Amino acid sequence: MSKTNLHTQLLEKIETGLKALDLPGSPVSLYEPYRYALSVGGKRIRPILALVSCGLCKGKVDDALPAALALEILHNFTLVHDDIMDSAETRRGEPSVYKKWSEDVAILSGDVMFADAYKQLAFYGHSEEYSKEEFAAIHDVFTQSVITVCEGQALDMEFVDRDSVTRDEYLEMISGKTAALISGALEMGAIAAHASTEQREQLASLGVEMGLAFQIQDDLLDATANPEKFGKRPGGDIFEGKKTYLTIFALERANTSQQQLIRQVLDENEPTQERVDHVLDTMKELNVLDDVAAQVQKHYQKAGELLHSFADSEYKQELQNLLNFLQNRDH
Repeated sequence: MSKTNLHTQLLEKIETGLKALDLPGSPVSLYEPYRYALSVGGKRIRPILALVSCGLCKGKVDDALPAALALEILHNFTLVHDDIMDSAETRRGEPSVYKKWSEDVAILSGDVMFADAYKQLAFYGHSEEYSKEEFAAIHDVFTQSVITVCEGQALDMEFVDRDSVTRDEYLEMISGKTAALISGALEMGAIAAHASTEQREQLASLGVEMGLAFQIQDDLLDATANPEKFGKRPGGDIFEGKKTYLTIFALERANTSQQQLIRQVLDENEPTQERVDHVLDTMKELNVLDDVAAQVQKHYQKAGELLHSFADSEYKQELQNLLNFLQNRDH
């Protein structure tokens, strides 16, 4: 994605804010992993969305920075703990926190990140520009986002040991794991701009549509993308035995023999490329790939419709650019 001048400016605000966090030097084992987790990169999508949302609602963008920092700290906290649960040894090409230090260190550093995320929101309680109701609202949206993320992760873990998962259950899971913080970021930015309840609700809904589209699209690209661009072979999720929107949809449509094939391949420790290709071919026969692609576009279309009602501005264009980029990505 080519970065606009506005995108670059917002990113600089976020990076400057993260570097300015008043983190103690000691205990080293607590704060060094915290700094490391924030330093290994990432697109900063959630904090950028909070700032863009604030500007979109005619607010002062700097007023949304504490919310943006809280969101980025929280997001990275979830990654630190997720890597432990998933036994993921790398994150963004670098050793994960638990791998670089230990599980105990990663758990405790994640805990302090969680607390520090909430600390950023105190700005809205101390500032005379925000009413008690607005402070409560931004706190409540953030808290509900945290709860929903945890619920999504719990469902994801439960699905591993279940024989079957419905599409509705899968959508509920990704609404938590992926869409909750995107929705929360957009709504918190709106609150920071003193936006109306209607604008808040529109942006929260936009975030849900955006998050659902993004995750379902990820599942689709795993099966259809050019491996040189996507970074892994087609059908990687099938090789790993993961339950995705595509496999769940395929199982719902398949006949008995097709269901048996899909389940067998997902259960195999090391399926061959031929077996995985057979599952992908079955998905095509069932029109799963085309229908899922249409659903992805439907979610992006809904997001665009929700954005349309806002007045034209560079912030509206920035959010539209992001939606266009995500909608047209091929990896």
